[in-house]
Amino acid sequence: MRDPTFLRRVILKNYKSIATCDVPLEPLTFLVGPNGAGKSNFLDALRFVADALRTSLDHALRDRGGINEVRRRSGGHPTHFGMRLDFCLRNGERGHYALRIGSQRGGGYEVQQEECFIDGASPRHFRVENGELASMSSNTAPAVSADRLYLVNASGLPEFRSLYDALSNMGFYHLNPDRIRDLQTPDSGKLLARDGSNLAGVLAQLTAQYPATKQRIEEYLGKIVPGIRSVEHRVLGPKETLEFGQVVAGAEYPWRFLAANMSDGTLRALGVLVALLQSGDGNGAGPSVPLVGIEEPELALHPAAAGVLIDCLREASRATQVLVTSHSPDLLDNPHLDTDAILAVEAAAGVTTIGRLDEAGKSAMRDRLFTAGELLRLNQLAPDPAARQISDRQLHLFDKGDA
Repeated sequence: MRDPTFLRRVILKNYKSIATCDVPLEPLTFLVGPNGAGKSNFLDALRFVADALRTSLDHALRDRGGINEVRRRSGGHPTHFGMRLDFCLRNGERGHYALRIGSQRGGGYEVQQEECFIDGASPRHFRVENGELASMSSNTAPAVSADRLYLVNASGLPEFRSLYDALSNMGFYHLNPDRIRDLQTPDSGKLLARDGSNLAGVLAQLTAQYPATKQRIEEYLGKIVPGIRSVEHRVLGPKETLEFGQVVAGAEYPWRFLAANMSDGTLRALGVLVALLQSGDGNGAGPSVPLVGIEEPELALHPAAAGVLIDCLREASRATQVLVTSHSPDLLDNPHLDTDAILAVEAAAGVTTIGRLDEAGKSAMRDRLFTAGELLRLNQLAPDPAARQISDRQLHLFDKGDA
């Protein structure tokens, strides 16, 4: 079976509350910590890359309040933020993509450095420094702009298109039941929107292309919300919505209810399931979602549904890399969770630390003394001390050095 791990390592510098971060990622990774620790900031850094490629760098920054709201605020006054993503593409090619964005007076910004390297049968690369193309493997070199990511321009070349598609098709979710409940504008259904506002279109695509996956979604939903038997795409004039089949006492057949009549918990549960399984079996010819990040998927679900949710997360991670933020002991009360699947997140004096579990936590889980959920209840899930000791000077985003 193909390893679904798309992002194998993530390095962050000065992104919001994260001063430094260097972590490996697994097919299924849980970022666990208290509210306000910085879990969402880690996911947002990855979403920033997808947004900047799908729309524009300017839009990605403005959507977050401008560069001064993105770069970390501290006594050292860092004027830039950066990240490096070590990846493995679907065809087995590996490489890295790194960038550093610097602030300018008046809220302006510039791409100070950007670097891409893809290894394989035909290695290729580009490197941009301060608005100039420093090196490029291709004889055809698109123009450089200091306020845009060069990978957008390079995606016009076949040798860089696969990386562009993979990064821009990452999906990150903070689902909004009200947007799911509203009548939705018809959509191609290629990628579920962050808030779930095109869920009907995505479900229609799954029904047409991956009927077995759509059936699995219904089975999981029926376990989370007893009585639900089906969910279908429904067209209402120029709009579309969802129609649920639910067993009602005394009725011979399930009754039909539109999304407008369903609870927040039911709609959110459906959104989480579709987000996780939207790539079908992961081997289809259509656009693939190589990574899914979901914030607190257990929100609004009964604690008894945690086991069902874990099963779905594990099934989804066989085809798509899955990142989850959580502070729910119920979700982590599974003795089969691997210690490497958990990244502990904590904050001190406004600075976030992210790392694999310390030795005490790993030992307790390996010896089956405690589950991760029990350690969380005891406030004993802590990152390895080495994660707190990483300095900005120790982390290098670029292979040829940070300019």
